[in-house]
Amino acid sequence: MKLHERLKELRTERQLTLKELSERSELSVSYLSDIERGRTVPTLASLETLANALAVTVIDFLSGVDFAGEVTDASLPVGLVALRDDPTYGTQITPEWIETLSKIQMRGKRPETKDDWLMLFLQLKRILE
Repeated sequence: MKLHERLKELRTERQLTLKELSERSELSVSYLSDIERGRTVPTLASLETLANALAVTVIDFLSGVDFAGEVTDASLPVGLVALRDDPTYGTQITPEWIETLSKIQMRGKRPETKDDWLMLFLQLKRILE
């Protein structure tokens, strides 16, 4: 996943508009739009500002981005965390599955709900077995 995709993902997961994120971060809407479209790369200071505005650490913000390190709970989509914590299916969702699933995008989007992630997991598991 690219940095601009990660920003949009975090913003939409929190149901924020660009204007609302702009107000929280004190960064202009046009600058945020340029970042989300991949037209510009934010400075380190802007990354920290955005992470604070989105209530995540910079490490969690960057987790899952092509150049970043390991996956943490805060960096995972909410629906995937819910699936991992599910009493029925959670025992089947190993750290390896979490890592694999967290990298998947379909038509440029990621599943959102626990049920979407479950369907994806079960289909992949069936294919791989």
